[in-house]
This record gives sequence, C-alpha cells and structure tokens, in this order.
Amino acid sequence: MVAGVTVILGNDAAIKWLSEDYPIHQLVLLRSLIAIPITLAILRFEGGWRALRTPHPWLHTCRGMLIVIANMTFFLGLAALPIADAMVLFFVAPLFITALSAPLLGERVGWRRWLAVLLGMVGVIVMQRPGSGVYQWAALLPAVAAACYALMQVMTRRLGANERAAPMALYLHLAFLAVSALSGMALGDGRFAGTGDPSLEFMLRAWQWPQQDHLGAMLLTGVCVGVGGYLLTQAYRLARVGVVAPFEYMALPWGLLAGFLIWGDIPDIFSVLGMLLIIGSGLFVWFRENQFRVSPG
Repeated sequence: MVAGVTVILGNDAAIKWLSEDYPIHQLVLLRSLIAIPITLAILRFEGGWRALRTPHPWLHTCRGMLIVIANMTFFLGLAALPIADAMVLFFVAPLFITALSAPLLGERVGWRRWLAVLLGMVGVIVMQRPGSGVYQWAALLPAVAAACYALMQVMTRRLGANERAAPMALYLHLAFLAVSALSGMALGDGRFAGTGDPSLEFMLRAWQWPQQDHLGAMLLTGVCVGVGGYLLTQAYRLARVGVVAPFEYMALPWGLLAGFLIWGDIPDIFSVLGMLLIIGSGLFVWFRENQFRVSPG
C-alpha cells in the first residue's frame, strides 16, 4: 500500500501539470495505452491469459465504472484545487471504506470507529468552510471520488478471495480505455469549451497533438498507474480493508511537498486543521483495527 500510493502520486502530479493543456479523457486514454502493456507483463507471472477468466464479469464491470468515475471526478477537482487539498479531501476514502466494510463485508466496526468516521467528515467541512466565501464547488469532486473509490476497493476485497491482482488491474485499465475513447469522440473537438471554469475546461477542452516537452510526463502517468494500480489492488486483495486503507495517508507528505515545490501551494490554518481531523480519524481507525481485533470498538 505504501509503495502503491507513493507511485500513484507521480501520476497525480503529472496529470495536474498537464491539465492546463490537454483534456482529461485524452490523458487517461494515453495513460491506459501505456499501463496496459505493463499490466500484461505482470500478468505472465500470475497465471497468464488463463487468469483473465472470471465467474464475475458484471462485478468487474461495476468495479471498472466506479474507478473511472472516481478518477474523473478526482482529476477534475485537482485541476481547480491545490494538490494537497484535493488529496486530503480524497482521503476520506479510507473512512468510507471502513464504513462500507461493515454492511458489505461483514467486518466489525465499533462505535469508536464510527465516531472517527464522523470526525473525518467534520474535517472536510472545516477545510472547505461552506458559506465563508472560500468554498469551491470543485471541492465536492474529490469527495465523490472518495466514495466511488471506497466502494470499488470493497469490491476488490470481495473479488480478491478468488482472483489475482494483475487481471483485476487490467480490467480497470480497459474500462479507462473504453470510457476515455467514447468521451473523446463526444467531446474531443472542443465545441463545448470556453466555460472559464478550470474543472469544466479540463473535461471539455479539445484534443491536441502532444508537445514534445510533455511526452515525459505522459509516459510517467502510464508507468505510475500501471505499477501503482497493481500494488494497490494487491494490497486490498490480500489484507482486510480496514487495516490497509489508512496507509493511503502516506501520500499526503509527498503531496504537500509536490504542491509547494511545483505550484507554491501553502495550506492555510483551516486546511491544516481539516487535514489533521481527517488523517487523525483514519489513523485511529487503523489503530483500533490492529489493537482491538478481538473485541468490538
């Protein structure tokens, strides 16, 4: 999990950097075309083509659609928000995963962990301060992404009992490829662009031929999501979701550093307080999972 979130951060930073020049569906399509061969190479060590056979095609389809929605909404928010803010808002995902693990996986979640989930939601409100004039509608997008991502990883845990990580990751890349190609055909001419909103422009901007100095960043997105996607799938396949999910917070220090070095982002006091509430809640959930597995709480 730690390795996966660290690698995925490279993808996040590269896509934010490219978001001012290219539409999201073009970047996702190019990223998928690079990630698929990497995943196929890993697949050779996990049973080859035979591992692609699955008795649950509809679950994989739902899982693919959820991760597509999660990625699209996260990156649309990322285009308008500082990278650290977007990441922290997305980090309510481990809390969502904990909440969903009770009804969908039958894992025990006691009242202390439910309280931690509630405090994490309070942290989101503190960060965005609705009604203060600071709130941006784009801040809702990483939270939507977190909910979809949480449900997708709960499904990963259920499917992972009988299926390998590489084919599960491959199905996700194929979903990205299909949806981004369809989005490009519908929106790629840029006829709906010109809204002035950075998130909407990231969706509606016309496709263009990649600039030579951008090719390295595009290659980075594919490599990072190919390797990172496999690592995250493997983590959720092998371990209880409540145990591994809080380790996603390891990406935050790198996100803060990237935001400062590349874009000069410095979080204000409310952002820091919200971050502490969200991260503290997630770490408490992890602590309870590891220290009190026998008794509920």
